[in-house]
Amino acid sequence: MTYPCQPATGEPKPALLGPPVVAKRVDERASIGEIFTHCMTAYGGAYVSRFYQILREAIRREVPLIVSIAGPITLADQHRAWLIPMIERGWIAYLTVTDAICYHDGHDSLEAFDQRPIGRLPLFGDDKANLQAGLIRVTDVGFHERILLQQDKMITAVMQRPEFQRTMTTTERNYLLGQYYEAQEQAYQVRPGLLSTCYRHQVPVFVGAAADGSAFLNSVKLWARSKLTGESYRFGYDLHADVFESCAYHYWGLFKSKAKALAILILGGGVPKNYSLQPEPTLSQVFLLDNIRGYDYDVQIVSAPVTDGSLSGCPPAEAVTWGKISPKTYQTYTESVQADYTTIMPFVAAGLLSDHSICAREQLRLYAKRSVIVDDLLAKVGSNLDRIDETLNFELKLVSRAKP
Repeated sequence: MTYPCQPATGEPKPALLGPPVVAKRVDERASIGEIFTHCMTAYGGAYVSRFYQILREAIRREVPLIVSIAGPITLADQHRAWLIPMIERGWIAYLTVTDAICYHDGHDSLEAFDQRPIGRLPLFGDDKANLQAGLIRVTDVGFHERILLQQDKMITAVMQRPEFQRTMTTTERNYLLGQYYEAQEQAYQVRPGLLSTCYRHQVPVFVGAAADGSAFLNSVKLWARSKLTGESYRFGYDLHADVFESCAYHYWGLFKSKAKALAILILGGGVPKNYSLQPEPTLSQVFLLDNIRGYDYDVQIVSAPVTDGSLSGCPPAEAVTWGKISPKTYQTYTESVQADYTTIMPFVAAGLLSDHSICAREQLRLYAKRSVIVDDLLAKVGSNLDRIDETLNFELKLVSRAKP
């Protein structure tokens, strides 16, 4: 008699068993990259290995890379550790970040500090004592409250400049802000930060939640003051143009870039992740353009669980159902690692930057080309206007309100 729980006998079917799990010695590897490819063979290490190899393949093929970043990368100084070197190699097409990342990027160059004003604070220290000492804590780093007040003054001074007295996209604001950050850094001999580096290399920097951050709060202060005093203050965000610009870069990547493909590196979830993934549904679902696809390469390091229902923990396969990831490549060129990206990306970047098969390449400088790229997409949308107009008719059931 055969029982349901009886162990299987005989040789297993070859198709069910993959290649043997064989790791090579780490002390015989010549580079960090070889450790990723030859030593991390199973369990969590295998996820990181696939993450590394997919990202490496995208960069080697010169696929424009979009990077989405949440979290305090500038406070942790990791932008200088590995992100700026990747930008300088010409690998990154554009960034999507939080407004806090842009805000904290300016702290180092506020004045001539003897040492970096951002220091270590115990993760489980006495926060009442920190408060009484005027210290602001972000996880295990901190700074004096006066740094925030100085940063507010700096942002306020910048936002009153003539070039800011108009509506603009978040990429325009960050490009202009990068100029002022660069001037501060040069004046005080501070290593280049994130926005100044992106300014020099014409890398667009989007902020998906434009009103969510202290940089914009200082603009709110100037707006309120203008209402009270009557003095002119005309800065504002053109969010329509902002989203359209991100869509234009996506369209350019698919049809005009050298690779005719796109890759995305997602570090943390939140708004930056969603903002970077939404150009495809905008182009295909809303503008009804044909032959639009999502990212061909998608690698992410996120700490949110898959089961919380948010996009933060959403794996690439789920994004396929929304059209945000290409259904042709998601089984071979996507990977999601459950971790804090600050623990992995320094090693990943070090492996990539030391890989002699990956060359530095000419900067894409998309910001300098933004007007042409945006106009190209606008013309394409214009040629599809008849189809778009068909979506304008919907029979609304209007609410009837009783007279008081």
